[in-house]
Amino acid sequence: MFPVLFDMPDWIPFLGGQPITTFGIMMFFSFVTAGIIARIEMRRLGLDEEKAWDLLFMAVVGGIVGAKLYYVFLNYDLLLAQGISYVFNRGGMVWYGGFILATVLVAWEAKRSKLHVPTIADVAAPSIALAYAVGRVGCFLVGDDYGRPTDSWVGIAFPNGAPPSNVENLRGFGIEPDPALIEKYGNVLPVHPTQLYEVAMSTVIFFVLWRMRSTPRAAGWLFMAWLAMAGVERFVVEIFRAKDDRFFGVLTLAQLISIGLLLAGIAGMMHLRNRPPAKVPRPAGKAR
Repeated sequence: MFPVLFDMPDWIPFLGGQPITTFGIMMFFSFVTAGIIARIEMRRLGLDEEKAWDLLFMAVVGGIVGAKLYYVFLNYDLLLAQGISYVFNRGGMVWYGGFILATVLVAWEAKRSKLHVPTIADVAAPSIALAYAVGRVGCFLVGDDYGRPTDSWVGIAFPNGAPPSNVENLRGFGIEPDPALIEKYGNVLPVHPTQLYEVAMSTVIFFVLWRMRSTPRAAGWLFMAWLAMAGVERFVVEIFRAKDDRFFGVLTLAQLISIGLLLAGIAGMMHLRNRPPAKVPRPAGKAR
């Protein structure tokens, strides 16, 4: 894999010698992707497309801060051991935390800008799906968030992953590798590339939503459909993930949240299915 693209030259103030990671680059591209898709959709709806960048800014702040806070919450023991410096290290982000805070901030910005929040939620749905797929490419390139050991043709070893897919790290995730795999591959084992599974599934979700978006429906329905599909996608992937947060029997915390998203999405679609398509509030001066 390619965790580091290059190191910044030493002569650059503050950033000299710092690595530029593929994860960071792909996270940047994921936010840009979301902004472009949202801008296209807002233009189609006759909304002020430049507002997409204001909403994106809130998504970036909420996504990064929320993802970090969620990770710190899950690993509070390390926070207690390392102090406040643990909060500012380069690693450690959880997508669900970023999604929650980004949703709150984007909704606040939409309301502040006098935009129709359910309509903006529908604009966000395909944007999030494709941005998520782009971001997971970064996870693959850096060798993070991989799955359980496998001897199948899909298996990929991450000798330079974060962390490497070696026997010790897998045991740290609560997984006891098959001795036959260790004998065959040595210390670094091939694992399910769950990052690529998510790239594929979230890309499919994007195309489904992109096709559905032009069908007249009540505002907010498309976002609810994304919630349901995203919940299923993450629940399935978690089955294959190498995780150490199975606090609820065989289920991970992410799977419990995924079930909640699925149920919320289904309930939202059922609630909105018989409502007439909402008229999109258009800013003054826009064509009607």
